[in-house]
Amino acid sequence: MKLDLHVHTNFGSSDSGLSPQDLVTAAKAVGLDGVCVTEHGTVWDTYQLERFSAEHDFLVIPGMEVATDLGHITCFGLTGYSSGIHRAEILRRVIQASDGIMIAAHPFRRLFDDPRINGWPKMYTLEEAADLPIFKLTDEMEVVNGANNAQENLFALQVARELGRIGVGGGDAHSTSGIGSGAIVTERHISNVEEFIEEIREGRYYPTGALLKGSDISYWDERAAELAAVGVR
Repeated sequence: MKLDLHVHTNFGSSDSGLSPQDLVTAAKAVGLDGVCVTEHGTVWDTYQLERFSAEHDFLVIPGMEVATDLGHITCFGLTGYSSGIHRAEILRRVIQASDGIMIAAHPFRRLFDDPRINGWPKMYTLEEAADLPIFKLTDEMEVVNGANNAQENLFALQVARELGRIGVGGGDAHSTSGIGSGAIVTERHISNVEEFIEEIREGRYYPTGALLKGSDISYWDERAAELAAVGVR
């Protein structure tokens, strides 16, 4: 199955202009089998989500993007926002109690911008980046984010290799533009959030950034030459 793991709609994210209906139409058009709706700080009501998914014959997995003290994290297995989860360590405890998972979202966005603009204190080495606290608390990380640039995604891919992670993809779409620009391809059929969480835990997937080009090639293979050029095998 092809799933975009990071999408926002105007149903739950104030910065999105994407209606749920337009999301489904656009997602089907690019060959997606489902999406993870990761609204900012909230989760779709289970009954509404199941009804919407059934009406459109399309898998919608509920998630939440949480802005934490260590960066943005997409979470699966939560039913709502809890006090204190803006602190990543507390979020980790809540996720564990819910038998859920946490994914570091766009971890290196704006890292390579002018530091006088983006506020980053310095450029990370690969080893320093891999040792960041956010990766000690999360289960996975985005290596292809549709709102990132190529350099940011390539560095995330390098860090994933350093950490021994597969990496996931998400479009981070707030409109029809970008839906499917990042995704994963799973080995097994998924029909709900519990099966999705199990698939991630078992590592039965790979990231792709090629769906908009009509391909589902692994993002690792797509960028193999660049990885080799920087000494990553």
